[in-house]
Formats: sequence, structure tokens, C-alpha cells
Amino acid sequence: MQCYTELTPPTAVTHSLSLPFLSASANNLIVAKTSLLQVFSLKSIVTTDNHTSVIQGGNAVTLIGSNEKDQKHQRNERLHTTKLVLVSQYELSGTVTALTRVKTLRSKSGGEAILVALKDAKLSLVEWNPERYSISTISIHYYEREDLQGSPWAPELGHCANILTVDPSSRCAALKFGSRNVAILPFHQSGDDLVMDGYDSDSAESQGKHKSHQPQAANGANHAAQTPYAASFVLSLLTLDPSLTHPVHLAFLHEYREPTIGILSSQVACSGSLLHERRDPLFYTVFTLDLEQRASTTLLSVTKLPYDLHTVIPLALPVGGALLVGTNEIIHVDQAGKTNGVAVNEFAKQCSSFILTDQSDLGLRLEGSVLEQMNPQNGDMLIILPTGNLAVLRFKIDGRSVSGLSIQPTLQGKGERLVLAGASCISTVGRGRVFVGSEDAESIILGWSRKFDKAKKQRARADMNADVDEILSDAEEDLDDDDDLYSGAILEEKILVQPSYSTMSNSFDEYLFRVHDSLMSLAPIRDLAFGGFTQKRDEYDHLWQESEVERGLMITSGRGSAGALNALKREISPLVASLTSVGGTYGIWSICVKPQNANDTPAAHDGEIANFEYDRFMITTSSSETGGEFSNVYSMIHGSLEEIKGSDFDPSTGATVEVGMLNNGTQIVQILGNEIRTYDAEFSLAQIFPLSDDDSETGPKVLTASFSDPFVLLVKDGGSIMMVKGDDSGDLEEVERKGNLLMTKYISGTLYEDSNDVFRLESNGNDEFEGGNVLMFLLTFDGGLQIYRMSNLDEPVYVTEGLSFLPPFLTTEFTVRRNAAKETLTEILIAELGDNISKSPYLILRSATNELTIYQAYQSPIEGSSKSALRFLKISNPYLPKMTGESLVEDNQERIQSMRILPNVGGYSSVFVPGRSPCFIIKAASYLPQIINLKSKGVRALSTFHRPDLRYGFTYVEYDETLYKAQLSPECDYSIGWVTKRIWSGEEVRALDYHERSDRYVLGVIGKVSFKLPDDELHPDWSKENTNFLPQVEQGCIKLLEPTNWTIVDSYDLDLAEIIISIKTMDLETSEHSHNRRPLIVVGTALLRGEDLPTQGRIYVFDIIEVVPEPDHPGTDRKLKLIAKEEVKGAVTALSEIGTEGFLLAAQGQKCMVRGLKDDGTLLPVAFIDMQCYVSVVKELRETGLCLMGDATKGLWFTGYSEDPYQLRLFSKTSQHIEVITAEFLPHDQQLYIIAIDADSNLHVLQFDPESPKSLTGQRLLHLSTFHIGAYPSTSTLLAPPPSPLSETESNPPFPRILLTSSTGSLSLLTSLSGPAYRTLSALQSYLLTTLPHPLGLNPRAYRNANENLGVESAGRGGFVGRGVLDGTLLKRWMELGSWKRGEGEARCGEEGAVVRGLIARVSGGCGI
Repeated sequence: MQCYTELTPPTAVTHSLSLPFLSASANNLIVAKTSLLQVFSLKSIVTTDNHTSVIQGGNAVTLIGSNEKDQKHQRNERLHTTKLVLVSQYELSGTVTALTRVKTLRSKSGGEAILVALKDAKLSLVEWNPERYSISTISIHYYEREDLQGSPWAPELGHCANILTVDPSSRCAALKFGSRNVAILPFHQSGDDLVMDGYDSDSAESQGKHKSHQPQAANGANHAAQTPYAASFVLSLLTLDPSLTHPVHLAFLHEYREPTIGILSSQVACSGSLLHERRDPLFYTVFTLDLEQRASTTLLSVTKLPYDLHTVIPLALPVGGALLVGTNEIIHVDQAGKTNGVAVNEFAKQCSSFILTDQSDLGLRLEGSVLEQMNPQNGDMLIILPTGNLAVLRFKIDGRSVSGLSIQPTLQGKGERLVLAGASCISTVGRGRVFVGSEDAESIILGWSRKFDKAKKQRARADMNADVDEILSDAEEDLDDDDDLYSGAILEEKILVQPSYSTMSNSFDEYLFRVHDSLMSLAPIRDLAFGGFTQKRDEYDHLWQESEVERGLMITSGRGSAGALNALKREISPLVASLTSVGGTYGIWSICVKPQNANDTPAAHDGEIANFEYDRFMITTSSSETGGEFSNVYSMIHGSLEEIKGSDFDPSTGATVEVGMLNNGTQIVQILGNEIRTYDAEFSLAQIFPLSDDDSETGPKVLTASFSDPFVLLVKDGGSIMMVKGDDSGDLEEVERKGNLLMTKYISGTLYEDSNDVFRLESNGNDEFEGGNVLMFLLTFDGGLQIYRMSNLDEPVYVTEGLSFLPPFLTTEFTVRRNAAKETLTEILIAELGDNISKSPYLILRSATNELTIYQAYQSPIEGSSKSALRFLKISNPYLPKMTGESLVEDNQERIQSMRILPNVGGYSSVFVPGRSPCFIIKAASYLPQIINLKSKGVRALSTFHRPDLRYGFTYVEYDETLYKAQLSPECDYSIGWVTKRIWSGEEVRALDYHERSDRYVLGVIGKVSFKLPDDELHPDWSKENTNFLPQVEQGCIKLLEPTNWTIVDSYDLDLAEIIISIKTMDLETSEHSHNRRPLIVVGTALLRGEDLPTQGRIYVFDIIEVVPEPDHPGTDRKLKLIAKEEVKGAVTALSEIGTEGFLLAAQGQKCMVRGLKDDGTLLPVAFIDMQCYVSVVKELRETGLCLMGDATKGLWFTGYSEDPYQLRLFSKTSQHIEVITAEFLPHDQQLYIIAIDADSNLHVLQFDPESPKSLTGQRLLHLSTFHIGAYPSTSTLLAPPPSPLSETESNPPFPRILLTSSTGSLSLLTSLSGPAYRTLSALQSYLLTTLPHPLGLNPRAYRNANENLGVESAGRGGFVGRGVLDGTLLKRWMELGSWKRGEGEARCGEEGAVVRGLIARVSGGCGI
């Protein structure tokens, strides 16, 4: 009984697509990350060469991290930069295999549709629905039926490569699936014969007036005329041509009147070892399709093509035809069948007799490369090689035909490595820009510009300086390439291309490349370690407090030059500059005030020049031991808090409720319980504004206040509200309330200045006074939302009564259900979330249980009108607080401060939520809002803190009455919901472990070097090797990393072709006589010497010793010392500590052997077991002698190790063959469960139960269930029992958990559940399956159910005898439901809401790791 939950989303980009999706004029980018679909919009900004300022609307906006020196140069060079802004994202119950664009006759948004191919053979057609601000599934097409599979001996669909291609005119799409089946999906187009039978083409021109498209359930059904597609059909490629027995690739071609497809195939299987018999076996054939008759006609065929061609790329004019890309060459075929090719290395001539232009001196390797058109005028194409290097493919065009090809690689200059690894996809996102997606590195937007003559460049710069607004207009994407000329100043981000030779077009001399934006990637994760790390503090190092070393999760990521280490934590640990004890303080406000006259500079203190940008004062409110409340004001000019004496500020006036600024930041406003006080920049009292009620002298006290210059909103404890407005002279006056504002009681309210008119709310009446576009959001006692414009308070401009029901879509038409469950809301807030690239307002709700709900405002079009209506979309938010609200109330009935808007903290416009579960709400431009806890036992109050020695920081008071001054680490990233710190190494890290005694990390680094055959007397023919195109082999190196400054302090180089497979820290016995034990580093390697020589392995044992450090480098006081080195037969593929005597277990070749370290530095074998196969994983249940051994074909072995006598014994094995990649023990409730994950991403739950009759007295492991995780696994680690958010008793023990990593960059958690918890969550999962909407029309149950893919063999031997694994990723979507739906789900589960939330928090890793 287990639950699988994804902790972080996949970050490896597998597919991308650029198209107008949100509207006909939009420029959007669709990105697929295995099972995650993201929709981006592209935003153009102008940045300077030092990236410290952004030009918005003609004004310079300072970015975080820039200083005064940087700002002096901010107008030297201006760069037109494209940034990604996330619109929405969707977790899919499937694996995306292809993305293509389809232009339908009509769509809800006016933009184009997306055709998504999913594993194994499914197609989903989706469009954008502006009414719901989400994607809408038009249809889903399923081609996985058994009658479509062909012969019984045909390979399974999952073992075949699927290819999706769409006709450039969107007349049809073709999906090649299986070995040689192709599904044709026609689309209705204007003027096409398919547009018949009552289809009204005129109605397609009226956008928004048609009905929603309903998905079609079956292929071949009679589709109604309103659907954009016709009935699909499946053909065998053999019906097109009997010679298409081995298809390689296919694609629809441009510039044909009928749908025309080019197919690259062969009649025999291609093989490099059979070139002497099957030389040039491929042929390229072009067919035109007749969709009505379901027939085809052959137009041309090109035979005897090189065997290594693998991709067909259709080309538009002016080039036309198709490009055939191979490993060693590139060939162009035009519409008449004329061919031109270029060889990129010397193997092209050896492998093929095809006539090619010789450029073999380039020495390029094209396998895994991607190509995209750079220049539509001359057809130049950008080539991204597997190493990340760039090259340009050029065409020599004579008239309308291509007469030659050439490739120009990039120069080895400073900016050469902008792309650090190979690309998985590439898409054009604008003129001179492409999105480069990668599974091995960060995905980037790569831009380029052309170099012109000096006079033209100067004219372009003059035009830009004359009118910056024109650069930022909506037509930027259509401007000439002159916009990008200004990138020429960035020398470190250039790549220069060699000038073209005489036979090519010489319209330009060079391309200038630079990176516009990037998406963070943690993929692929190869290894992990739990260790300590500290945060680097370069600036103001003397101010920071010394703290103990933190522990976190360290993972490896990237391949090649993109290799890196990443430190991950669940909570924010800020950089603390100072801490002070403040007794009784529960409220703090930092104040940045400037004088009314800018020339009236306040007196300088200690030589400091006053800067109005920084905070100058701080107001605190505290409670005394006698129960009294008072406020104090402090000065921060000297860098420390000094109480101001002799001012008009009166501490005895009572507790401060809120502090804000009016009159353009020149007037300080202090809100007290029964009055308002205003001060000038030197705290001279300007006005006392009483808040007395008409019926009493005191009146109700103020609970909360909200500021938006010139207004102040006050919410009182009786449910009434009061508005105050400041005039130009600084005097406050009450704003008259009318109508509903007098009769309605309110819980909370907030003001927001809609300067960008996002909400587009217009008042029906006449404005009584000029109030700008300030909106007032009010939460009523009945749970409704009312929005007023402060310029007219007669009637609300927006009213909805269903806010407390928390619906997925909040509209004015929302119908309140009778007796439906409501959420008890306590606070409402409108705040801008984002960074320097993009900010937008979000509606944030806080409940009585401290749960947070986030809504995004959007405009929904009104049918039959050009206007739009305001709606709110609930943002997916799986956050659950550490403690429930009931426990908070029981804690002394303490005062909880309201949510705090932080305009600028570490570069983010964010919100902080104080309390026992303090957290930040942070959003980056290309990610959703994330809620991350602050590492603290509880925060009473928090405020921004901006000083010269602590820029854009914050200060907060904990419940232990300690005041902290801190800031977010500038080296950390918060965009995925985890605190991530990237440590670049520039090399690929294969293995990793932490040595706790020395506080050092040991890395297994892999590099590639050229291999040349050595001189050997036994092989005299090796000396005859004459080639400059040498193969690349891997070479390992062991490095010691110091975690304070993250520098390499020592290294140990391995032999050529020796790679590191495993690194483990083990407590080994170092002496046979004294039996002393010491933590040592054990390294397992493999020496791969080629196919004709056996693989060897080595076991290294290192100690980390203390040495005299280098001057000014205290971290160099540790070195690696080699203690033992053992050569063995076969690769050492896995290592583990075993037993209680300090021995190690090594998987070497086809054996697993227990070895002990002797005094002479040798490793003595004491026991072994013959596995007869390659061993992929070895694990021991710590100090028990119980071992897991997984091999590549047979499955999992469960063995036991005994020390008297020394022996390894086989206890049990799996009954079916499993290609085990990783495995781990999962003991729970006195039962021993075993988790194994195979190469097909299926998670198998096994159990060792000798008492079960199905286990044959323990000889067979019981196969309980199988669960598809959708990502290729890399590691599995059993975690220590975590602290539970609920009280831990015998009836509520902690759940054991396994942390899983994958090649997609995602982290997952497998939690073992008790019987009652499993039944509750299982009932909840069944409810969510039928209640939640599932993107693309996919079935989560079918996606996770991998049992049917395992064949009949396992079922015949007892099958699956346990309960299935629960989908925690689906359970986390519990918060997406409305409150009434949650109530129904709780009734279905038979549990209260607090219990359900607690269980979801435990399976989603909410308790930390």
C-alpha cells in the first residue's frame, strides 16, 4: 500500500512549438517536458549590455543587484531582448512524443490549434479557450487497438518510434506508429472538397459565435460538419509502396497543391557492419495523397542514398524541396529530384558512394543535431551539434534551383559556448531568434543579428535613441534586423561565423549570437547525496552571522559542458546579517520617506549621504509584561536601530495596526486602534485624525488597513469599513460611504491601483472626484466579493457571492449552492507577483486553517459583443501549511499579522504570510507562483529592509522574540517551489557522495578525449591508422569539492577509457588486528577498451586526510589519499556497505563479492554469489545483511549475508524478467517490501513473505502491483522517518519513504501507507478521477496502470496479489476543487477535512526531507 508523488515537475525539454495560439496575432511558444505542457508568451524588452536595467515605456527601471556604477553605463548599449512569460501549464497523464501546429477554419481564440502526439499512439487536438483561459480539447484519436497492430509478431508500439507530421497547408496530419502503420487525419480547409455537406464556411469568419467542439470517441465515425477534422483512417506503408518495408523518417513537403509526403526508407535493414553488402540502401520517395479516395501517387524517387540518413526536413521557398540529414553528411533534394550534398567528415566517403561536396576537414558529428532556418531570404540554416557547437548551413541558389551546399562552423572565440549541450528541439520564435530546448542543459532563447557597415549601424542607433517607445511597440517582431545591431557590444556573448566563400551569397559577413532567456533544468539527475553546504557571501562578508552548516540535498545535472551540481532545500534559509532580542515585539514596519521638497536633504549622519531610496526608520509595536501595548520608532541611519528621542512620536498612544506612505512617499501614516497620525520626513506630527463612531466616543477599533496613495482603507472589528483620502497638502479627510458600504459587514479588504487596467472595470455612474484607477476589494461576512472604484462608491463595479466556495472559475454568474460547504475565509489581498520581467496582480485568499488560495484575473470575451468580462482562474497550488488553524488558535490565542506585500525582496515582487507556518509567495516570469516556507518555528511580523549594507532584504520577528535582518540568497532560485542553488562545474558529474567527517564532497567527473590506437607488437596493423577524425572516449577523474567556496581542492586522474560508475562513503574496517573503522571513499570504475577486449574494473579506496592549507586558501586543508586499489575482471557497477564488521559489497562483472580491507592495502574477498548477468544495483538494509541485487534481464535477487561463516545466500527471486534499473527496500509495519523500477519506467512493488503459499515458501518474491511513473529512473534512496505534522502515536506512526530521481529532472516520493490511510486516499483518488478535468482528454488511471503491459507470464504465476499504488500527483490536485466538491469528497472518504489534508501533506513531502 504505497503512494507515488512527484515533488518537482520535469525540467528536461523534449519538444517545442511556436505558433499564434492565444489569438491570431499572438506569438506563443508551446513547450513539452515529458508529461508537462507549458504555454508561454514572448515579451520584448530592451536591456543594457550589463543587464542591470530594463527600458519600459521609455523609462529606465533599475534591476535588482545593480549598483550605482552599473547605472552609469546603463545607456551605453541597448539590446532588444526576448523573454519568456508563462501563461499556463498542465500536468498530463501521458508522455508527449510530438507537437505540431494545425490551422483550423475556426477556433475559439482565432489562433491556431495544436496536435499533440502521445505515447504509444494517441493524438489530441487542442485549442485555446479564452472564456476559461485554458486549453480546450477538440478531439482525441486513439490508434492502440489490437486490430491496428498488424501481425502477431510485430513489435510492440512502445518499442517503435512514432513520427507526427502535418501538411504545411493544414490539410491533413500523418502519424507513423508501430513498425509501418500510418494514420491520416484530414482537416477541413477553405476551398477543399472536404468542406461539404452543410458546412457553412462563412460562419467560420465570425469568431466566438460557434459552439464548443465535442471530442469524438471513435475513429471513422461520421463527424458533424462543425468539427475541424474529417474521419481519420489507417494505412500500411506497404499500400503506398511495397518497398517501404523499413521506414526511417517522413515529412509533408511545401509548395504542393495536394498533400505531399516525403518518405525515407529502405527495403533491408541498415547496418554499419554490413556496408560491404548493403552499401547505400536508402531511398527517398515523394508521394501525393488523395484524401477522398485514400490513394497515393508516386512523384519521384531518389535511390542509393547513404545508410546513415535519419531525418527529413521540409524546406520552404526560396530553397524548397527537402533536406536529408545523416550522421556524416547532409543532402538536399529539390522538387525535381535533383540532389546536392556535403560531407562533414571523412567517414562519409568510406560509408557511401554518393557524390558529395568534400568538407570532411570540418570533422563534424551530426548524430543528435537539430537544424532550423535562420534567414528566410537566402535559406541559411542553423545547426546545433550534439556538443552544443554551432554551424551555419548555406545554399548556393542559381535561379530557382539549388546548386550547392556549404557548412560554416563557428570560430573558437570567447562567446563560443552559448549552447552547452546538444538540443532536443528547436523552434523559431521571431525574426533572428530561436528557442533551443535541451534534455541535457538549460533551454535557451538564442538570438542573432547581422553585421552591417558602420554608417548603417550609426543610423540605426540614432533612430533608436530618438524613439525608444517605437522599439517596444507591438510590431517589434516584424522590424528589420537592425533592432539587433546593439548586441555587438557584448564581446563575451558573441559567436563569429567565418565569411562565406566566393561561390555562396555574400550579403553579410558574420552572425552575432547571444542568449536572450533561459529555462532552468535539473536534468538528467544521475546521482544524489545528503550533505552540508553553506551559502557564499561575497558582499559585506563581515556583517553576516556565523551559523551551523546546513544539510540539504545535492544532485547532479547536465551532460558534457553543462554538467553541474545543484543544492536543493524545501525551505528558505535566508542570509542573516544580524539578530537582536526584542521582548514583546509583534509588529514591525520599515519606512522609506523623502522630504516634500527634494532639495530639503535631511542632515547627514556620520558622513553618510542621505539617499531616499533606502529605508530610514522603523516602527515597532510591542506588548509589556503587564499587558499594555506601545509603539516605538527607531532610526536606521547608522546601520543599527537607535530609538528616536525628542520627536513628536508618542509611544504611549497604543499598538500600531499598520504603517504606510501617502503624498508620493513624503508623508508617514500611522494607523492606531482609534486614530490616525501623520508625520513628515523628520517625524514631526502633522495631523491627528480620530476614528470615533457616531454613537460612541471610542467606536470599534481598526483591525487591518490597506494603502494606495491617496487612499487608506480601514476594516474595523465590528465589520464596518472606513475610507480616508489625503489631499495635496497632506491633510486627511473621510470618504463618504453610501448604499451597500453602510449596510454590509466585511471581514477584510484591500486597495489596489490598477495602473495597467488589468481588471478593466468601468463605473456606471459619474465620478465624484478624481481617484485614479484605484480599486477596493472587499470580502463580505457572507463570503462574497465586492469591487468598488474609489472614484465612485455608489455601486460596486463587480459583485460575486461565491468567493467562499473557492470555485475553479470565479465569475459574477456563479450560482451559490444551497447547503453547500463553504470555506471560512479570514483575509483577502490583491498583490502583484513577478520579477523584473513580468508582474501581474493575483487575488490571494487566506482561510481560517491558514490555507492559501490564489486566483489570477483574466478577461473573458462576451458572446456577441466586443467587450470582455472579468473572471478569476484558480491557480494550481498544492501547498498545505505545516500546522492546521485549530492548533494555531490553541497556541495562546496569539495575534496573527496580516499578509504582507513585499514590493521588492531579492528581485521578486512577493507576498509573505506570517504565523506558525511562515511562507513566501514567489513568482518568476516563466513559472507559476510558488509557496515556499521560511525556515522558522514561527514569524510574528515581517517587513522589507533596504539599506546600503543589506539591499532589498527583509527583517522579521520570530515567536522567540528575536529580530532578524536578512535577505534572500542571490545565488538561489525559487521558481520550481524548491530553493535551488546551482554550482557550475563545467564537467559532467556521473557519481557523487558526501564525506561527513571532513565536510567534503567527492565527485566522479567524466570528460571526453580523443583516442588513438597505441603501438602494440601483437597488433602491428594498429600503427597503420591514418585519420584525423579520431573517436571520442570517456576518461574519469575523482575530485574533492570544498562546500564553502565550492572549489576543487584535490583530484585523482584515472586511466584513459576508465569511467566512474559508483562512489560511496563507507565505514570500513581499516585493520585486521585492531579492527579500527573509519569512513572511507570507495570508487568503482570500468575500463572500456572496445568490443574485442574484455571489460576490466577497479576498486579504489580513498581516505581524506588533513594537510597544511595553501596561503589564503583555508579550504585546501584536505587531500585524497589512496589506500587500496584492486583490479578485477569485469566492470564494478555497484557498491554497498554490508554487515556489521566494516566490509564492502561490490558488483564486479557477473558476480557480487564481499571484500574486506587488509593492512597491506589489498581487498580480500570473503564471500560471493554468481549472478550470471550484468548487475545494475546492489543495496543492503543497513546492518542487517539483507541485500538486493538487480540485474539487466532476469530481475531482482533477494539475498542474505552471514558473518559466521562468511557467505552470501539466495533467499528469493522475482518470478518474471524485469530489466532492473534501480531498487530499494521499503520496510513497513513488520513487513518487508521491495521496490524495483525497470527500463520502461514501471515501478514494481514486491514483498518477501515466506508464509504466503504463492511465494513457494519464500523462493519467489510476491509481485503486489505495478505503477507507471512516466520517467526513466536513475536513483532510489530510503529516507529516515520524517517528523509528522500530526501527533505521532502507536496508531499514527511515521510513514517510511523512498526518494526517487529521474533523467527528466524530477524528484518523486514513494510513501508506504497504513491500511486506514490507504483506504482513505484510495477513495479520494477514485473521487478525483471522475471530478477533476484532465487535460488533452487523457485517462490518469490508464496512464498509471502498467500491469497489462507486462504480458501473461506474470499473471500465470500468481499475477498481482496486492493493492495498486496511489497517484499522489493526482491527490495533490485536491486543492483545485471548490469547497462544496471537497465536502463531497470528504463524505466519500468518511473522514474530516483536517485528516484528509494531513494525509495529503504526508504523501506529498510536506513535512520536509
